[in-house]
Amino acid sequence: MKISPLAPASFPKLHIISGVTFATAAAGIKYAGRTDVMLASIAAGSTVAGVFTRSATSAACVLDCQSKMGGDMSQGAAILVNSGNANAFTGNAGQASVDRICAAVAIGLGVPASAVFTSSTGVIGEVLPDHKISKCIDALAGSLGEDALENAAKAIMTTDTYAKGSTASVEINGKTVKISGIAKGSGMVAPDMATMLVYIFTDAKIAQPDLQALLADLTDKTFNCITVDSDTSTSDALICAATGASSADVSGNPDFAQALGQVMLDLAHQVVKDGEGATKFVAVEVTGAASDGDARLVAMSIANSPLVKTAIAGEDPNWGRIVMAVGKSGAKADRDRLSIWFGPHLVAENGWVAKTHTEDASASYMKQSELVIRTDLGIGGAKTTVWTCDLTHGYIEINADYRS
Repeated sequence: MKISPLAPASFPKLHIISGVTFATAAAGIKYAGRTDVMLASIAAGSTVAGVFTRSATSAACVLDCQSKMGGDMSQGAAILVNSGNANAFTGNAGQASVDRICAAVAIGLGVPASAVFTSSTGVIGEVLPDHKISKCIDALAGSLGEDALENAAKAIMTTDTYAKGSTASVEINGKTVKISGIAKGSGMVAPDMATMLVYIFTDAKIAQPDLQALLADLTDKTFNCITVDSDTSTSDALICAATGASSADVSGNPDFAQALGQVMLDLAHQVVKDGEGATKFVAVEVTGAASDGDARLVAMSIANSPLVKTAIAGEDPNWGRIVMAVGKSGAKADRDRLSIWFGPHLVAENGWVAKTHTEDASASYMKQSELVIRTDLGIGGAKTTVWTCDLTHGYIEINADYRS
């Protein structure tokens, strides 16, 4: 598979997080010889928080994880993820698969099944061959290592063209706190919680309710501000585990919140940059809205519009499509107060094309791989930024052949 032209030059060197080890295996869930399972073993006494899809057709693994959040992790915890099959829309068989996987991991690692979290990603509507996963548990448990996070990132990929990782560190009361995270996501990305699948690990010490609240708040500023194709997955999951190994208490600490938010935003941007068929990474900025809600409505209307996204793919500075997206958003807007920029170029204002606008300047700008489109509604003081990508024929090719 051709790697996205927006991909980072290489996978980053992630901080090792004391108290977490990883292993991967090729279980043959969909493709023979492809690494498709990852296991994370999490130290006793860690705290685990999560944010999940709000889809009405959530996968069994999502519902199971939600039911376990806030539970007892005093004997340790684990996360097991498979790619190739979403275990979604599979009726009672879906929960039965989750139960069998959790039981196998519990035996393999010596942790309670109630502290085992699973995620599945891939084709919807096909029963998960969980026996293939269970057969790998002993081998996974025997090969756990603290430096295998990059391999874990590769194991959870589906249509992704590159593995996604991010890392940060911050000094808290004289102690170094480390954060490392991985993500997968390329299509079916318009989160209503997080993104496709994201796993973040830190050696910070933090109470579960505090971590849960922080994660939810940062999600709204990161993963809930990205879209590839306006489709929300049945399987979206964001799980964060804090081992406390650094002994640095970060509850309520703004520096830790900033560092965690930095990792989450970086991963969110990487998901968009790997959007199926994407060639452009686009920041959509909206200012001058009557409310935060209206700013988001307009931003997502622009970011999700197939007409806007195809114009971007064609490097066409068609500001009329931005006007259209504003008008259909449902937010309060006034045609004669709108101003629109493509990067530094003012292209429209006061309900008409800007007097200073030249087609050559804006067309030249649209050739860049990273773009900013800004719209000022001229009504209030609310603003927001969301991130998206263009829509090319590559998206059609990938999804037309997804099950074949």
